[in-house]
Amino acid sequence: MATYHELKAQAEMLLKEAEELRKQEVAEAIRDIKEKMEQYGITAEDLVSSGKKMVSKKPAVVKYLGPNGEEWSGRGRTPGWMVEAEKRGSSREDFAV
Repeated sequence: MATYHELKAQAEMLLKEAEELRKQEVAEAIRDIKEKMEQYGITAEDLVSSGKKMVSKKPAVVKYLGPNGEEWSGRGRTPGWMVEAEKRGSSREDFAV
């Protein structure tokens, strides 16, 4: 049966071998990618863009103002101040901007 130190040495050797193999495979993948880029006329810019039209998100418009000046667009999770107000019988329209 192997000792701890022997197994550790074997593991370290395997890790070194694995890292060398990974480096070789990465270099091969890069060569393959460059070849295909040249073959199809793909640029680095093409890789960065998804090919979809970029949509710029506009900030949400404030639709509700809370009792202490809190703002809420009406999107996403209902804020605590609105939940509490509704529990007390207020409606969302009471806070509409």
